[in-house]
Amino acid sequence: MKPIGLRTRVSAAFALGALILSTCISLMSYESTRRTLFAERERTAVRAAYFDAAVVNAGIAGADPNVSDVLRSLDTGSDRYVLLNRDGRWYSRSAEPAADAAVPQALRDMSAAGEAGAQRILRDGRPELIVGIPLAGSATFYEIISLAELERTLRTLGLVLAAAAIMVAAGGAAVGWYVTRHALRPLAAVAAAAREIAAGDLTTRLNPATEPDVAPLSAAFNDMADQLAARLQRDRRFAADVSHELRSPLQTLEAAASVIDKRRARLDDRTATAVGLLTAEVGRFQSLVNDLLELARNDQPAQCEPTDLTELAVRVCRQRNLPADMVEAVDGTPETWPADRRRIEQALGNLIDNAIRYGGGPVAVRVGPGWLEVDDAGPGVAEPDRANIFDRFVRGPAANARGDGDGTGLGLAIVAEHAAAHGGTATVADRPGGGARFRIEIPGAFS
Repeated sequence: MKPIGLRTRVSAAFALGALILSTCISLMSYESTRRTLFAERERTAVRAAYFDAAVVNAGIAGADPNVSDVLRSLDTGSDRYVLLNRDGRWYSRSAEPAADAAVPQALRDMSAAGEAGAQRILRDGRPELIVGIPLAGSATFYEIISLAELERTLRTLGLVLAAAAIMVAAGGAAVGWYVTRHALRPLAAVAAAAREIAAGDLTTRLNPATEPDVAPLSAAFNDMADQLAARLQRDRRFAADVSHELRSPLQTLEAAASVIDKRRARLDDRTATAVGLLTAEVGRFQSLVNDLLELARNDQPAQCEPTDLTELAVRVCRQRNLPADMVEAVDGTPETWPADRRRIEQALGNLIDNAIRYGGGPVAVRVGPGWLEVDDAGPGVAEPDRANIFDRFVRGPAANARGDGDGTGLGLAIVAEHAAAHGGTATVADRPGGGARFRIEIPGAFS
């Protein structure tokens, strides 16, 4: 399972914290508002009920009052419903549900005891408030007030507070994302600098004054980069010095071996075989020293100038006795392109030599705007081997299968170094129809 990123975790924590806080505030606000609204509604309802009770009490004081007319004279509106219990008989303004189904028994008992009271009920699924007020004699006045409007108001308030809580949580997530992004920006700069160093730019450094909080990290990174650059410089200098010191004795040894090799026909078979092996190994040793010297010089910047890449590719092919029509310039290829002639010529030559030795021979050399490709007819390069085939002293499966041992394992590494000197890359992929396709990218940033 892929681990969750730091930015996501921080954003989620901000969102969760904001949601919890906003939910608590919303619940407290809702409950406080609910209590206040209900208390105010009850006070208003009780005052109205007492006023109506006084009117009814005055209306039924006569000998033979018309109770229904008295109740109908009340201005109750559409949200109030009145009942009167007088001498055990129930009266109302109109035909209504049975009183015993509307008035709770507890409130009846309280009113019968001569005490006024109020109670909330749920009638036909609607919230209501019943106020009971004892009148003169044995009469009791009840007023039922609908709380539906108040419930709708509270429901709307709840939805608004819930939406506000969700918006606050989303805002918390956004703040967490922004804060994390800002906080991780110095680390992103460190990662970018590390990638530049890995790509070969050893001059990349961090400015400790940019982010004082990560100044120790920046200083440590710069110190590491300095040590790495110094070590690589020492290694290059060592390789260059050793290779240079080996060239003179190797040239002498090669000349001597050549003289002996020319007289191989006069030697016995065993000696002639030994002389052949000696000559081949001296030649391979000389190639290895030359490659090491080339790699040691690669720390120098590319000397780019307008170069006819198509003409250069034709010249490289002719030097290897390959037909000039093997080179193909794709549509849109400019006449010249900024490049280091010596580096590109050697890189292209190494790719063609690699195709001749291990790839069944080159089948096409293509030139495009800022790139060159060499196709071969070999078995191709397996996906797992493509990541390190351009490393030093790495020999591909095809070279190992041949077992001739004539390669140094530095040819493709030199190709990659020359491409990197131009700010480009060297890659390999499958060729349509079989084989491998090696490509050198040469960006035009030097033009």
